Amino acid sequence: MKKSLITFLALFLISLPGIPQQFEFYEPVSSYQADRGTLERKYTLKETQEYYDRISQLFDDWLGYIETVDYEGLSSDGKIDYLQFRNFLRKAVFFHELEEQDFREVAFVTDFAEELYQFIRERRRGKTVDGPKKAAIFHAAAERFAKATMDMENRPLFENWMVADKAASVVRDLRENLSEAFYFYYGYHPDFTWWAKAPYDQLLEEIRRYEQKLEGHYSTSLARDDGSGIVGKPEGRHALINRLQYEFIPYTPEELLVVGREQLEWCRNEMILAAREMGFGNDWRAALEYVKDQYVPAGEQPEMINRLAEEAIAFIEDNDLLTVPDLAKETWRMLMMSPEMQLVNPFFLGGEAIRISYPTNTMDHDAKMMSLRGNNPHFCMATVHHELIAGHHLQGFVNQRNKPYRRVMGTPFWTEGWALYWEFLLYEKGLPPTPEDRMGFLFWRKHRAARIIFSLNYHLGNMGPQECIDFLVSEVGHERANAEAEVRRSFTGRYDPLYQIAYMIGGIQFQALRTELVDGGHMTLKEFNDAVLKQNSLPVELLRAILMEKDLPEDYSTNWRFLDN
Repeated sequence: MKKSLITFLALFLISLPGIPQQFEFYEPVSSYQADRGTLERKYTLKETQEYYDRISQLFDDWLGYIETVDYEGLSSDGKIDYLQFRNFLRKAVFFHELEEQDFREVAFVTDFAEELYQFIRERRRGKTVDGPKKAAIFHAAAERFAKATMDMENRPLFENWMVADKAASVVRDLRENLSEAFYFYYGYHPDFTWWAKAPYDQLLEEIRRYEQKLEGHYSTSLARDDGSGIVGKPEGRHALINRLQYEFIPYTPEELLVVGREQLEWCRNEMILAAREMGFGNDWRAALEYVKDQYVPAGEQPEMINRLAEEAIAFIEDNDLLTVPDLAKETWRMLMMSPEMQLVNPFFLGGEAIRISYPTNTMDHDAKMMSLRGNNPHFCMATVHHELIAGHHLQGFVNQRNKPYRRVMGTPFWTEGWALYWEFLLYEKGLPPTPEDRMGFLFWRKHRAARIIFSLNYHLGNMGPQECIDFLVSEVGHERANAEAEVRRSFTGRYDPLYQIAYMIGGIQFQALRTELVDGGHMTLKEFNDAVLKQNSLPVELLRAILMEKDLPEDYSTNWRFLDN
């Protein structure tokens, strides 16, 4: 393969003197990220063959670069980065090609609009426009869009709503870029401004009508809305299998569903034990309802969150579980979550700042009570450290200072798996001192197990959103509004289809790795935990290779059966 300019530059960057050998991929990964970003900003017509071809060329260039790398000459860290970068690119190619296949199936819906596409492309370099000619083009295009809308009555229905939605997105992409190009000239070019406005307004109206017609032009064999009001896009088994392979998870969705059910059952049994201590016998649901009612008075939630954060940090340090930098302890912050955001996420969000979900004066009474009960102190004990220390805040703090280029290729199985691993570890070490606190921890652990079950079943086509909501209410004990928000977040919040299973499965991976290294006598628990953070975001299987000093071959593929033990 002839080396592209990208390949040449990447090799040149690696060869620069003074670049530490263990960071061979720092510059290539950063360069790829910069290349992708600049192309995305340049080629704003995302639903065109031009865009798909140009991004495909980017992938070809960088995969070409990968082929030129002397794998055996890399450091041990470099080999891991090579495998992850190659995997990252191959994953991007696979899903880019799936998107392109979907596009090609419906690209015909704007076959008659080439003059509009040309206008948008010419605008990129500011080509002078002819006002009367552009007005005539807009007028003629409006008539063609009106005819296309009428002709839809005689066209076969799309197979399902997802195909129809893709067709509508092609038109939407054209409409949004046309608007940007129009207002690039409008008001600045006198001739264009005088001639083009009325025809453009008529054209925009016809495009919107056509777009709306396409959105509804599908058969009812696959429901768009099952009554929940939540519309996502099931991934399908083929794509799930590929995603799992790219995440270094050598299991099928069906095997992971077994894990989810086993974890759910374990949590149920532990809840029964806690319920007995609380005086509720085997009725874990009654015990859970009691715990929910132990919420703090309105206005006192932030102070309670601060107390729980400090208690978690003290527990970690007193038990010598992890190194916590003083600056990390000093710089975490808290914010209150808006009522609108709580419709999507009824609990915490975290990072450098923990976003607190709690009732506001604008909520009705039922919404206030569900928010109060769903964010009681016993539930919060299990999630404050997940969001702050030793979870996401500490992750971000350490990641910014150790191999930050790996964040570009990050995986939720590391990000969310690490935070959940600490829920496992702190429960095991006795952080929750009372049965009520243990019930809070178990509620969240059960929630993560349920995520495996409902999210995989949804993407396999076995459950609809409403069934997922009912499952969370009946099997986990969620308030209904909170369950609705959880499902809405999972399927409409731009999350990777594997994101919700990554919590529990990633946590189990860290547990399995700890068993090998700590229980096996190779490291202390603190050494293990510190080492994980300093490697930054990697598939846990590749992290395992680093910590166990394994020399992986260039053709390595996932094979760590971490669930077998």
